Amino acid sequence: MRVFTSSVIALSAALMLTATGPGYADDGEWVHSASLIGEPGYPDGFPHFNYVNPDAPKGGVARLSGVSPTFDTLNPILPRGVAANGLGLIYETLFTSAFDEADISGEYPLIAEAKKVPSDLSSVTYRLNPNAKWHDGQPITAEDVVWSFEKTVELDPRRAFYYQHVTGAEITGDREITFTFDQTGNRELPLIVGQLLILPKHWWEGTDAQGNQRDIASGTLEPPLGSGPYRISSVNPGRSITYERVPDYWAADLNVNVGQNNFDEIRFEHYRDRNVEFEAFKADNFDYWAENEAKRWATGYNVPAVRDGRIIKELVELEQVSGVMVGFIPNVRREPFDDPLVRRALNYAFDFEDLNRRIFFDQYDRIGSFFHGIPLAATGLPEGEELEILETVRDQVPPEVFTEPYVNPVGGDGQKLRANLSKAVELLGEAGYTLDGNVMRNASGEPLTFEILLNTNVIEKVALAYQQWLARIGIEARVRSVDSNQFVSRVRSRDFDMIYSGWAQSNSPGNEQLNYWGSEAADRDSSQNYAGIKDPAVDELIRRVIFAEDREELVAATRALDRVLMANQYVIPSYTIIPERIAYWNRFGHPEGYGRFALGFPTIWWWDEEKAAQTGGRS
Repeated sequence: MRVFTSSVIALSAALMLTATGPGYADDGEWVHSASLIGEPGYPDGFPHFNYVNPDAPKGGVARLSGVSPTFDTLNPILPRGVAANGLGLIYETLFTSAFDEADISGEYPLIAEAKKVPSDLSSVTYRLNPNAKWHDGQPITAEDVVWSFEKTVELDPRRAFYYQHVTGAEITGDREITFTFDQTGNRELPLIVGQLLILPKHWWEGTDAQGNQRDIASGTLEPPLGSGPYRISSVNPGRSITYERVPDYWAADLNVNVGQNNFDEIRFEHYRDRNVEFEAFKADNFDYWAENEAKRWATGYNVPAVRDGRIIKELVELEQVSGVMVGFIPNVRREPFDDPLVRRALNYAFDFEDLNRRIFFDQYDRIGSFFHGIPLAATGLPEGEELEILETVRDQVPPEVFTEPYVNPVGGDGQKLRANLSKAVELLGEAGYTLDGNVMRNASGEPLTFEILLNTNVIEKVALAYQQWLARIGIEARVRSVDSNQFVSRVRSRDFDMIYSGWAQSNSPGNEQLNYWGSEAADRDSSQNYAGIKDPAVDELIRRVIFAEDREELVAATRALDRVLMANQYVIPSYTIIPERIAYWNRFGHPEGYGRFALGFPTIWWWDEEKAAQTGGRS
C-alpha cells in the first residue's frame, strides 16, 4: 500500500488475515509488530534497522531543492494549497515501517508502543508510548489521536475516502485509542490507521503570538508545533523553508530512529524553472539532485566539479522498487474518451521508440503495466488462480483479456509509424469517426479535438511530439502547460480532457486501489481516479485484492486487476527508467548500497567532515 499526504510518503504493507496467524499474537494480545507473511522482519527489541549506520555522526547541513515551484501553507492535512516540503520531519505516525521490507513489510512502534487486534479484524487498539511528547514538552495524548483522525477525515476528502471503513475512534483506556471498522476481514485497516499523522490538538485550538485563534481548517504560514526529530526554524513563504534538529527529541533513541535524522539542519529551496534549478545545483547552492531528464543526464554533467569528484554522479540500482504507471490520461467522463476504441486508437498514435531514440538517448523503457517494474505486473496469458479470479468477471471485461497479453504498439521508423497510424484510423472508423481530408470527424461532422493539460512545461516536448502524430490522422490536440496550482485545481475539479500524470504502487497493494480506480472515487473531487473509471469488474477485482487471504491470492488478484485496466486502455502509457539517476556534492556519508532498498537522502545519510573539507565551496 502507498499512502500519500501533502508532505510525507509512508510505505507499509498489510497485516495477516487473522490476529492468530504468524507474526501476530493470540486474539486481543498486545503486539509490537505485524507482517504480511511469516514473522516480522525485525524481532521485538531489535537494536536498529539493518540498513542504517548506528554510529553515524550528528551535525552539518543538508540542502535540498523543493519538488514544487512554490508553497503556500504549512498545514499538512488540507487538500487545497501547496504544502511546504519536509513537513513529515516535524510530525509522526502511530507506527512506522522499514525501508528493507517492501514485499513482506512490517510496521513498528513510534508514537504508539503497542497495539492489539481481534481475530476478525473488526477494530484495532493502540497504546501510546508514555514518553511521547510535543516539542513544547506536553505529552501526546489519546485525545490528540482521536482529534487528529476526526479532523483528517473531516477536512481532507482523499483521506476520508481512504478511511471510509473506519467508523470511529474513541479513548478506551489510559493512553489507549480504539478504531472500529464497519467490516471484518480487511487485513489492511489496522495497518493504515497506524499511518495516521498525529497533530497537537492544544496547539491548533490555541492562539498565535498576536492572540489570533488558529484554525486547522485554514492554511497557515505560522510554523506549527510537532513531535518529530525536526522543528521549523525559518520560513521564506513560497521560496525556502529550514528545519533544525530537536536536541531533546523524545524518540531519538527508539530503535526505529537509531542512525537516522543525522543533520543539524535541513533546508529546502524552491525554484520555478527546472533548468535554473539545475544550474543552482552545479553552482553548489544545494546538495542533492534527482535527475528526471535523459538529455541532461547524458550531456549536462560535463563540468569541472563532476570531473574532479566534487560532484558524484551515479546510476543506482535498488533491490526493491515501486511499481509505476505514467502517461497521458484521458478523462473518460467526457466524449470521445468514453469509447475504448478511441482510447486504443490514441495509443497507436504514440511513437515511444522514436522519442527514445531522438531525445531520450535510449535510456527509457515503455510502460506496459500499472505495476511496471515489480512482480505484480501481469505477463503472458492468465493461468492458475489469476485465471480463476478473471473467470468471475468474464462477461464484464474485454475478451482479449483471456486471449492476448497486453502489448503496446511498437514504432521507431516511418514504416512502423504509418502502420500504427493506419490502425488508429481503422479503430476510429469502428468508433464512428471518418477522416475527412485532414480532419477526423464524428458522425455529426464535428472535428475530434481535445486539450492536453500539463503541470508546467517539463513534459512539453513529449506532448508536442504526440500532438504532431495525432495531427497526421486529423486529430487536433492542443497542448497547454500551466503552473502547479492551476494544474492541481483543474485536476481536482475534473476540468480537463487529458492530463499527463501517474501513480506509484507498492508490492502490497490494497485499499488505495479504491481511490485509484474504484467507481465511488470517479466523481469525487481530489481522488486519484483521474480517468473517471466506473467499471463493476474493476470494482470486484479491487475487492479481491483487498480481501486476499494470502500472498498468492494477493498477487493473482493484482495481476488480474492490472490485466483488465490495461485492456481497457485507461492510460496511454509513456516511459520510465528503473535505476535511480542521482548526483550530489561529495560531502556526505551513507550506508553501503544506500540501504539497498531506498536512497534515503537525507534520512539515513550523514555529514562527513573530511569529505566536506576537501569539497569546499559551501554557500
